[in-house]
Amino acid sequence: MSAFVDGAVVAGIDGSSSAVQAAVWAAGEAVRRGRPLRLVQVYTLPRVNAPVAFGTHEQIRAGLAERAEEWLTEAKATVLAAFPDVEAGTAAREWSPVTALVQESQHAELVVLGSRGLGGFTGLLVGSTAVSIVAHAHCPIVVVRGRTPHDPPPATGPVVVGADGSPDSEAALAFACEEARLRGTGLVAVHTWSDVLADGMLRAHPLDEDPAAIQQAEREKLAQQVEGWQAKYPDVAIGFDVTRGRPVRTLLERGEHAQLIVVGCRGRGGFTGMLLGSTSQALIAHAPCPVAVVRPPGSRA
Repeated sequence: MSAFVDGAVVAGIDGSSSAVQAAVWAAGEAVRRGRPLRLVQVYTLPRVNAPVAFGTHEQIRAGLAERAEEWLTEAKATVLAAFPDVEAGTAAREWSPVTALVQESQHAELVVLGSRGLGGFTGLLVGSTAVSIVAHAHCPIVVVRGRTPHDPPPATGPVVVGADGSPDSEAALAFACEEARLRGTGLVAVHTWSDVLADGMLRAHPLDEDPAAIQQAEREKLAQQVEGWQAKYPDVAIGFDVTRGRPVRTLLERGEHAQLIVVGCRGRGGFTGMLLGSTSQALIAHAPCPVAVVRPPGSRA
């Protein structure tokens, strides 16, 4: 395994076309950020319950390592064809994919994954595995998706960010503002509200609430949260999208015209538990563009 590269953009490679698309997306990100790209393939030696002849494990290990290098070589060639100037390194690792990626995230600026997988990354983004990566990662995680399973990720449209006033959404806003600046595009801050819940708690008198008053109050709350970021990024046009409804459905709808969705790993109000259980799977499985999951500094589990 090659040594870790601090500040690299890391892309997981598994032999699938989805992973290669993610690697190309990661290369573009590395170029925009002025960072090196690190392509990582993780393979796991299969467990064998029955006794095997001496040397079989080593033969299997050698075969898996050889296949990993082939996948990495193919992915690197595709990346360099799209971004000839990117500094691209490779690493084949024998370990658990989740554990390896979490360790990679300790040194990376960003970890990028495809939405479907083969080999060591089979099922990587299904159920508890995705939640584990998000929960323990030391840097933002991006899942690269297109409008359809076979489409490349979109390259036009704004960056969309979920904002609810929580520390997690503050971290997401910071990441989203920088992404919009790097991409030379606008940012849309999405905030959803409910006439039954407020900050994750039942409203005292939900039937007596005035929806128009709630809408105005929530818009003012979003404007207050975004104000500091607009001052820090004066060249980024930040739009507000305050909507009564469910956060996942709203973000998926806004994502139809976006090039990136950015969310925190947890939240409050409408975004509580956004990336736990079925909600995370909905975003990862159905988003029409890449999804970035951002944790606040110092909040790793």
